[in-house]
Amino acid sequence: MVKELGTKADPRRDRITVSGRPLPATPALYLLLHKPAGVVTTLSDPEGRTTVRDLLHGVRVRVFPVGRLDYHSAGLLLLTNDGELAQRLMHPRYGVPKTYHVKVKGVPDQAALERLRAGVHIAGGRTAPAQARVLDEHGEKAWLEITVREGRKREVRQMCERVGLSVEKLTRIQLGPLQLGKLAPGAFRPLTERELAALRAAAGLARNP
Repeated sequence: MVKELGTKADPRRDRITVSGRPLPATPALYLLLHKPAGVVTTLSDPEGRTTVRDLLHGVRVRVFPVGRLDYHSAGLLLLTNDGELAQRLMHPRYGVPKTYHVKVKGVPDQAALERLRAGVHIAGGRTAPAQARVLDEHGEKAWLEITVREGRKREVRQMCERVGLSVEKLTRIQLGPLQLGKLAPGAFRPLTERELAALRAAAGLARNP
């Protein structure tokens, strides 16, 4: 029995009743959103900017973003009300990979790529080993594919800057087994059962919800 104001409960684990009657459980919801650049990865913004919540037209269940994409970045963003899965996906202990396509000013040589792969010093310490390769080159600019397993704040941007590359565009294309695919910017869709099972397995939660 709860006797203190402000006590929190987890509806996925706790049985909540009012006057002896159980409250209806909120269904778990898993949404894949293509966040456009110029949208804030929060549910509200004191500056009045467009948030990811503003894009979820017709969604009445409260969901929250798993991890962040900064204001100028775009791509795959998972939103859910499943706290256990979200925590595991964000925790570096489970090492769920996140893959980005990055347009940079400058073309990295082999030494720069090896530095990205081995780890570089950024704010907060040295980055963990990553995967990095050049996808395409156009004059003095290049497209890179970078995969990290940490998800620190502005990590990929800082990594590139550390080896002398200025980021012009950054798009997350994959989170674990989830792929952005051809989902249009600003659009979202629910995960399929197969995607959810694969995502839970990647996070060490093989059992379906």
